[in-house]
Amino acid sequence: MNLKSERRGIHVDQSELLCKKGCGYYGNPAWQGFCSKCWREEYHKARQKQIQEDWELAERLQREEEEAYASSQSTQGAQSLTFSKFEEKKTNEKTRKVTTVKKFFTASSRTGAKKEIQEAKAPSPSINRQASIETDRVSKEFIEFLKTYQKPGQDIYKQCKLFLDTMNHKRDLSIEEQSECAQDFYQNVAEKLQTRWKVPPEKVEKAMDQIEKYIMTRQYKYVFCPETTDDEKKDLAVQKRIRALHWVTPQMLCVPVNEEIPEVSDMVVKAITDIIEMDSKRVPRDKLACITKCSKHIFNAIKITKNEPASADDFLPTLIYIVLKGNPPRLQSNIQYITRFCNPSRLMTGEDGYYFTNLCCAVAFIEKLDAQSLNLSQEDFDRFMTGQTSPKKQESDSFSPDVCLGVKQMYKNLDLLSQLNEKQERIVNEAKKLEKDLIDWTDGITKEVQDIVEKYPLEIKPKSQALAAIDSENVENDKLPPPLQPQVYAG
Repeated sequence: MNLKSERRGIHVDQSELLCKKGCGYYGNPAWQGFCSKCWREEYHKARQKQIQEDWELAERLQREEEEAYASSQSTQGAQSLTFSKFEEKKTNEKTRKVTTVKKFFTASSRTGAKKEIQEAKAPSPSINRQASIETDRVSKEFIEFLKTYQKPGQDIYKQCKLFLDTMNHKRDLSIEEQSECAQDFYQNVAEKLQTRWKVPPEKVEKAMDQIEKYIMTRQYKYVFCPETTDDEKKDLAVQKRIRALHWVTPQMLCVPVNEEIPEVSDMVVKAITDIIEMDSKRVPRDKLACITKCSKHIFNAIKITKNEPASADDFLPTLIYIVLKGNPPRLQSNIQYITRFCNPSRLMTGEDGYYFTNLCCAVAFIEKLDAQSLNLSQEDFDRFMTGQTSPKKQESDSFSPDVCLGVKQMYKNLDLLSQLNEKQERIVNEAKKLEKDLIDWTDGITKEVQDIVEKYPLEIKPKSQALAAIDSENVENDKLPPPLQPQVYAG
């Protein structure tokens, strides 16, 4: 798929998300841009072509050996009969070689050879291990669900048990061949539900979801990130790549999300939680549900920020940012697991298929991300990747006219915060200086007081005699007239 990067953001034409064969279903990078149905058709064609080429090669080798043998026979026609037994032995040896060459290029012989190679890599057998609590719970729920289908439910259960037994005996097959078996089983059961048992379409979808849940809960430990694939290697490569891109900012991707808004920040956290939680699920449909919930939180965050519904051009850059910020564990293994064993109808249509296709595009973009994708010079990109420096904030005056007002306001607020931080640092420095001056002043005053006290010592004089109280008895006042007495007049 052709991923484009423009100044206004990462853009992917919606037609590029569809199957490149033009069937109208969603394509998938893992299927080389085809949908599940078209990919299987192309896969079968390529497989038949390979088998035909193998047979032609075997026949050519046989003809060459026959011609070589005939040529040797013509030069030795005059030899005596004493060599008849030797010639008979040589003929038998030739026949055995030709047969071996033919068998080597048949499907059965390839499977046998593959089995011998994988026997050494396969882990110790654990098929007979006791079922987990989750497996028992899913089995009970599946049986209860099938009771509502009566006779078709019994046939579905028998087919599921038969399929699981078949898969247990096909552990030597490659993961692609096991995926092919699962997809064939889904298709056959869906056709029988619709044609033979006349089940309504809405009930068919519910039944297929339950069948997938029942089967994949039991098969998960065998088919998720198997040792015979390079899924784990791809997981480590993607994780390392995302860690190296930790410096990428939302502004570089033109992400229309303002995390300063509490509601938006909460939506971003929920989206990251959902995409990380995908790894804990065992059923492909449940993993898809995590991707869908993550995508809906992204749409809500964009809607709150822009005060208008989000577009597809807004969604993909934000999804890339969420993946970079969350760095989900075993991302490639989960994508491959969903691609191989999910009910194909969910990946071809509906919101689950749309969101999953966008996630595949996001991972493909991250793997191929370069300086041009982020509108950076190659020199700056290399310095950021090596950790020599980190991106500086972009000045608000350098924005192009196409940048939304929200991004401009965000950078303006960042400038104000930077200025406030500088003022706070100056105030703290001045406060520390004032504190030092006060300490020095206090020490100076204390020293001056001590010097004055030493120079002019304090003299303590004896206590003077206290003055007599006015109303106290005084002998010198005996000659004073007596005090006035109150008089009463008759009247």
